[in-house]
Parts: sequence; structure tokens; C-alpha cells
Amino acid sequence: MTEVETSNLIAAAIVLLIFLTDLVIRIWLLIYIPKNRKPTAAMAWLLLIYILPFLGTIVFFILGSTKLSRKRRHNQQQISAMFKRYTANLHKANLIARIKEPYNYKAKLVESLTGMAPTIGNTVKIHSGYDNIIQEMTHTISRAKEYVYVEFFAIALDNTTKPFFDALESAVNRGVKVYVLFDYLGTRKYPRFGEMKKHLTKIGVKWHNMLPLTVKFSEYNRPDLRNHRKIVVIDNTDAYIGSLNLIDKTYHRKDDISYIELVAHFQGPTVNEAAAVFASDWYCESGEILKDFMTNSIPSAKGAQIAQIIPSGPGYPYENNLKFFVSLIQSAEKSVTITNPYLVPDESLLNALLSASLRGVKISILNSEAMDQWMVGHAQRSYYEELIRAGVMISLYKKPQLVHEKFIAVDDEVAIIGSSNLDIRSFELNHECTIAVYDPAAAKALVKHHEELKLHSKQIHLEAWLKRKGWASFLDSIARLTSALQ
Repeated sequence: MTEVETSNLIAAAIVLLIFLTDLVIRIWLLIYIPKNRKPTAAMAWLLLIYILPFLGTIVFFILGSTKLSRKRRHNQQQISAMFKRYTANLHKANLIARIKEPYNYKAKLVESLTGMAPTIGNTVKIHSGYDNIIQEMTHTISRAKEYVYVEFFAIALDNTTKPFFDALESAVNRGVKVYVLFDYLGTRKYPRFGEMKKHLTKIGVKWHNMLPLTVKFSEYNRPDLRNHRKIVVIDNTDAYIGSLNLIDKTYHRKDDISYIELVAHFQGPTVNEAAAVFASDWYCESGEILKDFMTNSIPSAKGAQIAQIIPSGPGYPYENNLKFFVSLIQSAEKSVTITNPYLVPDESLLNALLSASLRGVKISILNSEAMDQWMVGHAQRSYYEELIRAGVMISLYKKPQLVHEKFIAVDDEVAIIGSSNLDIRSFELNHECTIAVYDPAAAKALVKHHEELKLHSKQIHLEAWLKRKGWASFLDSIARLTSALQ
């Protein structure tokens, strides 16, 4: 055999080896990727890998798992057991609510998923706006006697939030224990991040980043798994849950967008449930167990409203928030009112909305004309045509303000307020916290507020929507496809 023939044979063997290796990897990924993954997500990942084999495979192994590290999942199991023990205490105190059908089954679903039961004797007040909400929380902190828990996706030390930080410092000086949590990536991009951390330490506040980046294998989480919760708890008397971050309403953006938020302020037994969610996040980040919600007296009944806290996130085996939302919409008989900045539904939520509308349920959805996230903004617009054809009413709040509020009201009977968007990120990747209020007054208040927002909005009509430029529709389709890469 000549030298040339030998070289050709070696080259052919190398090509064959590369081909067989590539084939084996593709077959293995074809078997591995769909396992325990939604078909739409599996198809999107496989499509990316088959179009860009090398880059797609690398991206999949960095971002392909929606689950937390084994250590954090173990912590979540301990947390769920702790929640169940607390719920047992509520049963002994006769504070577990009895809810009428069909909502009793929804509440049981939440309790099964999270260990959190609905409680009686709560008072829930709904606040909309921005600066006024921060001022309200600041005033309540000024009355704290034992402890203050503060948890936000994004925190910044600026002119708007300075009085809030001052209230924390005053609380520490009174002997109050103050704990602060903030998402690492959600907060570090804003001005004065380093100064803010130093300031918290200086004034005596205990604080931790949530989900800091690490390359340690046993603690590795995909970098876009984030803690999106917004919770403030003052003693066992007051708690706040909603869409607000602790930052100026402009988010220090360079454009003219500013935000409108909505927060539930509640008193009663549910306050300790909010404290339990904070304590679970504090434990995951610090290893320290905060037992205030277990050892202090269960808050006495302050009112007549039934409420239930719904934590969710990648530490749980199921998408708690999604399952609850879909279950409620599926049982709706008269109306579903939704205000949310990001609506990129998965198949189950989309089908629930379409089916409810087609059987005669009045569905009104409010998004915003302003887009602060290009990809999500276009992805949600890709669903408008299908929803409108089914009879869903969609309105866009006029620029430049963006309605960042996140709430749902069903049949004027149930109100849902929290941090959760209606997209795959909030269902699978983010830690979220929501409060459900099984009370007609709260639900009607949300519907009234929704209608007030619509006065500054424009309804989307199908004929006009279909006349949009083809380029916009193309961008919508591309964004919709990438949204499935979870």
C-alpha cells in the first residue's frame, strides 16, 4: 500500500469515526432530552442541537436542566416537611379554613403541592402605584418590635428607597432583628450594588445573595434559575407580597419606561406563612434556621378573609403556580380577569384560556404597549391572534408606563396576587410567591382596578392586528420558539 493510499485510508477512518461519534451523540440526545421534559421544550432543544450541533450541545448542558442542585432540592424537602408541621399547628389552633366548592379542591391542591393550608381570620388590603407602596412598607417597619424579613428580586439604594433603608437602620437600633435577601443577578446590575451591600452591613442588617453563581459541581445551578419573590414580613402582624421590587420606579433605565405595581398587605394567620417562605429561602442561602414563625404566637384573627400562600419554584417537583392557575381557570363559570406584564403561556395554560373563552367565560387580559424585555414582549404577542379569535379580550396599557402588576380574579370569588408572571420562566425557572384570597370583595376590587387600567389602554382588534408588518410577525414567531428552550 502506497503512502498516499495509507493517508487516504486514515483520513477516511477519521471521517467515519467523526460521523459515528456524531450519530451516537445525536441518538443519545434524542433519548435523553425528552426525558421528564415537556414535548415543546424537548423539540426546541433538539432543533437547536440539530441546526447547531456543537454550540447547541454546549448550551444544553449549561442551561438544559430546570432543576436546582441536589443540595438545594434536599433543602427543599426539609422545608416542605417544616411547612407541614406548621400547618399541623394551624389545625390545632382551628385556623384552617373551610372553603366552598369548587375552590376547596383548589386549596387542597395547593396544600398538597406546598404544605401551605388556607387560613381564616385574615385582612387583605390591595395597594397599587409605586412610591406610595414603599412609603407604606417603610411606615410599617417603623413599628417593628421583634423582627423584619425583607426579600426582593431586585434591591437598589437610591433616592426612592433611602427612607426604607433608614427604617431598617432604626429598627436595628431598637433591637429588632433585620434580615434581607436579594437575588444575585437580579440586583447586581443596578447602580451602587457594592455600596448597598456595605451599607446593609454597616447598619447591622444580616443579608445574603440568593442563588449566587458557582462552578462547584454539587452546588451548581443553571445561571438563569433565579429567586423572583417579593416578600416583606414585620413581626407576626404584617406582611406584603406582590410585584414590587425595592428600587426607583424607573429601574434606572435610560428610556422613558416607568413601572406601576400592585402589592397585597395582609394581617392575620397568613403572615406567619409568608414568614415561613422567607425562612425557607434564608435557610437555603445561609444554613441558618429562623424559627420565629414556629415559636411565636400564631397571629390572632384580624378579619374575615380566607387566604393561602403559594410558593413555587424549581426546588419543587411540580410547577405549583401553574397547576393552581390552570385549575382555577378550568373551573371558571363567568369571568377571568388577568393583568400581567408577561403572558407566554405553556400548552396547559393556553388551552385552559381558550377552552374557558369558547364555553362562554368572559376573559379580559391586560398587557402593556411598552416592552422592557424584547424577547418576552414579542413572544407574548405571538399568542394574541389565537386568543382573540377564541373571544378573549386583550388590552395594552399605553406607553410609556408599563403595568408590572401581576393578578388574576376568577368569577368575582378568588383573587390572586404575587410575583409570578404567566410565562414559562415563572413556572419552571423562577422561585415565586403568590397569595390567593378566597373572598368576593378582594376579587371584585381587582376587577374594578383592572377596568380602571383599561381606561388608559387600547383594545386589540383582530383586523388591525393582522395588518401589522410582516417583520413584526416574524420576530414574534422567533421569540415564541426560543421561549420553549427551558
